[in-house]
Amino acid sequence: MERKHNVFVKIVCFLVSVAMIFCTASIFCACMDNNRYDGELLRLHIRANSNSSADQGVKLKVRDSVNAYIEKNVHKDTFEEAYADIGERLNAISRIAVEVLKANGFSYGARAYLSNEYFPSRQYADTVVEEGYYDALIIELGEAKGDNWWCVIYPPLCYGEGDGRYKSFFAELFS
Repeated sequence: MERKHNVFVKIVCFLVSVAMIFCTASIFCACMDNNRYDGELLRLHIRANSNSSADQGVKLKVRDSVNAYIEKNVHKDTFEEAYADIGERLNAISRIAVEVLKANGFSYGARAYLSNEYFPSRQYADTVVEEGYYDALIIELGEAKGDNWWCVIYPPLCYGEGDGRYKSFFAELFS
């Protein structure tokens, strides 16, 4: 009788061990592609007047000023909060862009607006943002025919709140 009990205990222990291995493996596999973002996000696109080096350079100065403003003034805890906060600050963001342009000798204007647009797949650091339609803060400088600079406001991928990667405890254990 004791022998049957020992065999039964060993079988149960073996089955529990196998189940744990399969559960851990499936959790790990599910987390392997953990740097793909497929939820709501709010993008930021700053479109330069042209591809001239001067226009591209001032675009980056606008980026720096706008990013500093957003980091200090926009709440980014939820998508809804970020979207609403940006919507209320469009005039201020446009003014910042125009001031940077004027301070650097550019007479063309700028405008900021929210839009839902199609964007191709992009990578930010280790995070892939799949192609699709996304809400975005668009800042157009002048004719907005030059290359753009982009980032993500929500979740905050280009601000001081982490490195923008979506991490999994289990994936971290095995990496």
